[in-house]
Amino acid sequence: MGEFSPFHWLIVLAVVVLLFGGKKIPEVMRGVGEGIRSFKDGMRGGGDVQAPPQTTQVPPPSTPASTPATGEKK
Repeated sequence: MGEFSPFHWLIVLAVVVLLFGGKKIPEVMRGVGEGIRSFKDGMRGGGDVQAPPQTTQVPPPSTPASTPATGEKK
């Protein structure tokens, strides 16, 4: 009961085709391959992992300090 025979693999393949359809399978496999590749790159140190672009935050322009309007002149 521990081994898969070719008949078992045909049943698994038929179930996958029924679930995803023939047109979706290449997209699913491409996504799985990219995920595995990304995981392997991450385990190796991620040589080509791109960091998000750094943006500089510009502080809003400062408003002039308001003086109390007392009407007195110095």
